Amino acid sequence: MGDKRTEQGTTELWVSGTEEPDWLVAGTDEGAQQMQRDETAERTIEQRGTRVIDDFVIDDSIDGDERMVVNMGPQHPSTHGVLRLHLELEGEIVRKVKPIIGYLHTGMEKTAEQLTFLQGPTNVTRMDYLAPLHNELVFSLAVERLLGIEMPPRAQAIRVMMTELNRISSHLVAAATNGLDIGAISMMFYGVRERELILAFLEKTTGLRMNHNYIRPGGVAADLPDGWQDDIAGILDRMPHALVEYDQMLRYNSIWRGRTVDVAIITKQEALAYGITGPSLRATGCEWDLRKSEPYSGIEQYEFDIATGSNGDAYDRYRVRMDEIAQSLRIIEQVANTMPPGDYKAEDAKVVPPPRKRINESMEALIHHFKIYTEGFKVPEGETYVAIESPRGELGCYLVSDGGSKPLRMHIRAPSFANLQALPIMMTDGMLADTIAAIASIDPVMGDVDR
Repeated sequence: MGDKRTEQGTTELWVSGTEEPDWLVAGTDEGAQQMQRDETAERTIEQRGTRVIDDFVIDDSIDGDERMVVNMGPQHPSTHGVLRLHLELEGEIVRKVKPIIGYLHTGMEKTAEQLTFLQGPTNVTRMDYLAPLHNELVFSLAVERLLGIEMPPRAQAIRVMMTELNRISSHLVAAATNGLDIGAISMMFYGVRERELILAFLEKTTGLRMNHNYIRPGGVAADLPDGWQDDIAGILDRMPHALVEYDQMLRYNSIWRGRTVDVAIITKQEALAYGITGPSLRATGCEWDLRKSEPYSGIEQYEFDIATGSNGDAYDRYRVRMDEIAQSLRIIEQVANTMPPGDYKAEDAKVVPPPRKRINESMEALIHHFKIYTEGFKVPEGETYVAIESPRGELGCYLVSDGGSKPLRMHIRAPSFANLQALPIMMTDGMLADTIAAIASIDPVMGDVDR
């Protein structure tokens, strides 16, 4: 094999078996040396199978000893200090990838066995720390299914609105860090700027910016605060303009497209085979969203579309998240305009603590409040699995009760854990420079992985 620099500065590849190019002339010293090199390359090519991908020749039969093995992470800033990639390189081409996890292991699933069902949301909310309300919701839905209780309409509407706000804030972090990892630093500033609007409302409603413990079995911790309609109106007014700014900055940016288009591709068949869900699946063209296929909390009464891509690359995954922000805004507007009256929690006194006002008026209410927070409430014996659509895909909770006040077993189907399986598919035979773009494009949260 030889190469030639053309007048335009590009490189042409010549593989033996084709007509020799004019530039390969043995009559000069340089030509003779080139001929000798190409004869060696020709023998090599005849003995081994080669492929040409994006102008890079990949030799499938190079001995493993001739490759370089490097570790990317866990100290690498783009792996957040808790993800390690074992890379086998052939030059600058990634030939094998092995994700290694466990650096953030917290044992939250085992911890759940020592907490009452009422205390459970304080634990699960810390798993996917960018989507804490989704963790709380899936756990609460599993407990409520075992209890056999229904939520009042207002509680369901509040849950939908809060989780869709959380979806937007999570996707903003995904876009912001994706841009930062690739070099679009302005996107980091823009994404954090809009996220602050949402976090301010979440703090006003729940008391915390993250790890809220707001959605609980039986409803939500408190009703929406005074003036919540104005806060939501401000978010709905600002976000469409922000999406336009993101588009102006990235969508048609040649550098951004060069770093993301046709990079880290995964096909629809591969995604389904590996259990990959969320934007990473929908970017392949698969219209699968649990909010449509298996609706929960009354979300089926609101109109929205499933955002999809077609190429399954890093660019499509970015576009799907941006489109999902627009669809979440549609849902939030509908919820705000149709917020039903009534209570924000169920009327089951065995599950829901009494109102704080009653504690000052009734000794029985004070005793009940004390017992439910110290001993918890008992859940009938049984097991269940509930899944919802988190910002990263299918978030499932498998819960087992032995009839006591604490779970016998809890297991979380974490979307980030499943989606990490896609990295070897996305990165193999790609360039080393594209590894960070691949990681960022699936938006993994390692707390979700190492729970």
